[in-house]
Amino acid sequence: MSRQQLTKLARNSFKYIIPLVISIGLCYLLFTDIDFNEMIAKIKDENNCLWWIGLALFLSIFSHIIRAMRWRIQLRTLNINSPLNALVNSIFGTYAVNLVFPRLGELWRTGYISQRQGASFPNVFGSMVAERFADTITVLTLTVITFLLAGNDIMAFIQESHETYDKLASLFSSPYLWLALAAVSAFLWWFFTHKSDNSVIRKTKEAIKGLWQGFAAITRMKNKGRWLILTLMLWGCYFLQLYVAFYAFPETAEALEKHGTIIALVCFVLSSISMGVPSNGGIGPWQFAVIFALHNLYGIDKMTSVAFANLVLGAQTCLLILLGLYTFASIAIENRRKRQIAQ
Repeated sequence: MSRQQLTKLARNSFKYIIPLVISIGLCYLLFTDIDFNEMIAKIKDENNCLWWIGLALFLSIFSHIIRAMRWRIQLRTLNINSPLNALVNSIFGTYAVNLVFPRLGELWRTGYISQRQGASFPNVFGSMVAERFADTITVLTLTVITFLLAGNDIMAFIQESHETYDKLASLFSSPYLWLALAAVSAFLWWFFTHKSDNSVIRKTKEAIKGLWQGFAAITRMKNKGRWLILTLMLWGCYFLQLYVAFYAFPETAEALEKHGTIIALVCFVLSSISMGVPSNGGIGPWQFAVIFALHNLYGIDKMTSVAFANLVLGAQTCLLILLGLYTFASIAIENRRKRQIAQ
């Protein structure tokens, strides 16, 4: 096997196999000490109000439409006038593809829109990267706000877990950590300054260029106020999806009444951060984040926490599969009509 083939194999393994392994491994750990039948019985409990999950799914569909509307504003600045239904399909398809091939969904929607509209792939990609970066800034902002509001609860848990507290204190006070960071920084500086012809450097520069193009479009675009409002609506929908789901179980509804909105906010922020872990559609990391918040931070029964997390993510995953099937069927019908017109 040639060096190029080995490189390609390693790259594909990193992109597809590792996220799958992470998802399977975390799910295995998640269910190791859990009685599956007991969890199903908990979900089917007659005291639950599962129609709240249906409302959360409706808000999820609405959030996808809002994301498409926001992206359309950026694309129009680049003179890419895609109809809203195509953009909505691209968003539906993105999340469906990510269930199978993590992170590939964003490339798929970029390719779909650029091909459909006859637009430049780098320009469309740049707008997508800028959009995702805006989401990252939003998550960081929400994280800071949440830790300011719920810092006492989080610190109380860390201090009660003496082993965890001692490990964190030892880690940040260790000179080896700071020496390692300095060594990594020095290596990166040397690598970027002396290996400018390296493929990694070239791809990094291309990504930065695409990011800059996307941000340049944001600074030039009209309706900046509308774009900002749509961003707030988008993340408001994301939060409401989880918030209303709390009313599905009596225990989580009671916790929401006891602790207020902050418990939903902590779950929301931790689950949003967990989406940064490479996995198939967040399966594994998302449940761990929510279970940690509900059980470890707020003392909700372990089985209830597990059942809640799996029900919410399971319902969301089923919805994404259905939306993906609708999207690819819609695209196939559209392409067939174009071929018929051309003939």
